[in-house]
Amino acid sequence: MRNYKQEYKKFQSSKKSINDRSKRNRARRLLMKEGLVRKNDNKDIDHKDGNPQNNSRSNLKVLSRSKNRAKR
Repeated sequence: MRNYKQEYKKFQSSKKSINDRSKRNRARRLLMKEGLVRKNDNKDIDHKDGNPQNNSRSNLKVLSRSKNRAKR
């Protein structure tokens, strides 16, 4: 049986995970301002180099959820 509380404590609440998640959210807000994505549009923001810390515009592109999550 999985202990989800322990998994959350170990991974999702770590400083690196929190920082990466905030950068991914910032990238989405940036592209929302440009009008490329909207809430509930089933699109993901792809970091071309795989680094969520790199939010330069040239590193970001919009993909469908299925395509973005299939490449992982």
